Amino acid sequence: MPELPDVEIYRKYLQSTAFNQKIVKADFYCPRILHDITERRLQSALRGCRFTAAERHGKHLFAALDDTKWLVLHFGMTGFLAYYKDPDKQPSHVCLQVAFDNGYYLAYDCQRKLGQISLTADMESYIKKLGMGPDAMDQELSFSTFKDRVANGRGMIKSALMDQDRIAGIGNIYADEILFQAGVDPKAKAGRLDEDRLRAIFRKTKEVLSTAIDRQAHPEDFPRSYIIPRRQAGAACPKCDGSIEAVKVSGRTTYYCPKCQK
Repeated sequence: MPELPDVEIYRKYLQSTAFNQKIVKADFYCPRILHDITERRLQSALRGCRFTAAERHGKHLFAALDDTKWLVLHFGMTGFLAYYKDPDKQPSHVCLQVAFDNGYYLAYDCQRKLGQISLTADMESYIKKLGMGPDAMDQELSFSTFKDRVANGRGMIKSALMDQDRIAGIGNIYADEILFQAGVDPKAKAGRLDEDRLRAIFRKTKEVLSTAIDRQAHPEDFPRSYIIPRRQAGAACPKCDGSIEAVKVSGRTTYYCPKCQK
């Protein structure tokens, strides 16, 4: 599933390919992923506009249309963007295709159709309406705020990190990596962690997500000390002589090293 690093990469991709080009047409091939808007209204909103800015909050991408409204994209489990001119390069599961006056196209592809497309006049109001917590990479996110949101409750720390209402952007894969790098058991009760461990998680959250963005979220390019390239039970731990184990945490398969994560 696309998490914060993936969506940040999509944001930069959109910015480097499809900005300031006039939209002449928008075709929808899966209207059921539209959220709180009709196909006709969204087509009208897109036609004649240009993408002028792109912002991200958590796993949501916001693309400004002539600085008056925002196209909102959530990528579900399989979504991505593709910019192309040759029709032969069109992805296989396009849900939205935007045609520009220069002959190029921008496609939002989502094979499992679990994403969402919407429109808003106010990005901040949209974020507030969904009840999303602060973005995990927000420079203004302080340790104090992080601690209050993550350690407030009886649940396990991995579940707390993945709760988009607490902190937006972290999913299953990066929650595992953050806790591995911080040396914290994913099953530990969030409310019982001491301040040193919470500070380690806060610090590693920024570090792991930044690393993923820098490496274009390609697992094979991650540092050798990461478990993301070896997410399977029985794999050798990159930090000790132990092995990676798989357990269920809140119904999600979780990979960790019992020797490193006490």
